[in-house]
Amino acid sequence: MEKERQLLVVFPHPDDEAFGVSGTIATHVQNGTPVTYACLTLGEMGRNMGNPLFTNRENLPKIRKEELKEAARVLGIQDLRMLGFRDKTIEFEDDDKLTNVMSALIEELNPSLIITFYPGYSVHPDHDATGAAVVRAVEKLPAAARPKLHCVAFSNNCVEELGEPDIINNISPVTETKLAAIQAHRSQTEQMFIGMEEKLKNQDPQVMMWINNERFWTYKFAH
Repeated sequence: MEKERQLLVVFPHPDDEAFGVSGTIATHVQNGTPVTYACLTLGEMGRNMGNPLFTNRENLPKIRKEELKEAARVLGIQDLRMLGFRDKTIEFEDDDKLTNVMSALIEELNPSLIITFYPGYSVHPDHDATGAAVVRAVEKLPAAARPKLHCVAFSNNCVEELGEPDIINNISPVTETKLAAIQAHRSQTEQMFIGMEEKLKNQDPQVMMWINNERFWTYKFAH
């Protein structure tokens, strides 16, 4: 991974950064690239309250906020922005409002690379709406002034319709950091780790392939 001037990561929920891109983030941090993570919501409508249960609906936003801060600390992200939108409502936000929020971030930070979800190929309506807002904001810039836009996609039809990802980052040197970032989101991931513990210990090839390879599609603008 080349050193970037500035990386801007934009996702709607705490833990979106952990699963698919935390190794890439950690590598950029190690390379000395400044990283800003803009997280739109606190994931307060998430269904998981810990397993075993350790919180409730009222306290979940506070828990997830602290988990997000801990994941950012683990990854070395010094600029964490919590934008204050409500979970599961991003798709209903005014398009211009969302686009303007993204445009303001881009204008302030002047990133050379932005990472977000690929609109239409990231399963959750919040994911798609967030990615679409980022695309609209970047698209408003003159083509020559646009940062690179690397998108995460994981819908069943993403490879069929988008082709194979053009960027695959092997993040094996920072695997432990990535696992720690995932585990920081304890309310959402504790049960998953119980099921994975043996496979991680035995270096299960399928699990290690999933953890160590982070894939992205470069967004191609029509003009």
